[in-house]
Amino acid sequence: LPLPECPTVCERELCVFAFQTLGVMNEAADEIATGAQVVDLLVSMCRSALESPRKVVIFEPYPSVVDPNDPQMLAFNPRKKNYDRVMKALDSITSIREMTQAPYLEIKKQMDKQDPLAHPLLQWVISSNRSHIVKLPVNRQLKFMHTPHQFLLLSSPPAKESNFRAAKKLFGSTFAFHGSHIENWHSILRNGLVVASNTRLQLHGAMYGSGIYLSPMSSISFGYSGMNKKQKVSAKDEPASSSKSSNASQSQKKGQQSQFLQSRNLKCIALCEVITSPDLHKHGEIWVVPNTDHVCTRFFFVYEDGQVGDANINTQEGGIHKEILRVIGNQTATG
Repeated sequence: LPLPECPTVCERELCVFAFQTLGVMNEAADEIATGAQVVDLLVSMCRSALESPRKVVIFEPYPSVVDPNDPQMLAFNPRKKNYDRVMKALDSITSIREMTQAPYLEIKKQMDKQDPLAHPLLQWVISSNRSHIVKLPVNRQLKFMHTPHQFLLLSSPPAKESNFRAAKKLFGSTFAFHGSHIENWHSILRNGLVVASNTRLQLHGAMYGSGIYLSPMSSISFGYSGMNKKQKVSAKDEPASSSKSSNASQSQKKGQQSQFLQSRNLKCIALCEVITSPDLHKHGEIWVVPNTDHVCTRFFFVYEDGQVGDANINTQEGGIHKEILRVIGNQTATG
């Protein structure tokens, strides 16, 4: 099949739920668990944006959902925002997904019974995502990032991706981190990385001028994502070093659903590819890219309660750079 013109959700991953309704993939527990992780991540991002004191600015787009009882009406309408009602529907999604590993139709039935807007909202959360986001298999993960929750994240429309490739031929590229609080990713996945400087979206001072802020050093980007690098591991969590491998292998073996939704304290960081043109302003370990066409997200890493990333990763070190290229392979060739 030809690829659609705009990046849409990945058929294999997110539309797993649609496949299940047709009874196509009942046995493929791993596939379903992987799809579930992506959905859980989207729901968690939605919740974080909605719970934020800055929700009026960052919970964008606001859902457009048709009223199941009246197809002429919108139950969720961007022109008449009701954040509490969205939160109520989101709570139903969360509680049902935490309780059950039932087949999709059963989950839908339970949601409809608890809140008729829960399942339509879930469908909107999935279908409004404009990024191609895929859980990476273990052999494609970057071990030095110390988390089993690793995703390929391609969020550029084809036009931007082709501008990027043209610039890459001219100037070459490298990799750098972009840290942003999880509450911001609901919008980033749907609107792309935007220059927040001098807009209501700006949270940190634009000390080095207008642009997208990146860093080759993980410690700096973790700071922007809100991760406390020395955060204590709570009693119920094993230390991150031992739990990450066991969690990963457990969920692979049993095809378990991700436990994202039981962790309300997710932190995340993106690894981006950036054009090394004269426009890239390097201020020590803080890099500023004024031209949004010169940055493309490639990977996305999520950390749960008690998980801590390695603060000493430098993407400019030969070994690290080589490992990124190995893992990326031809995965970013999007047409």
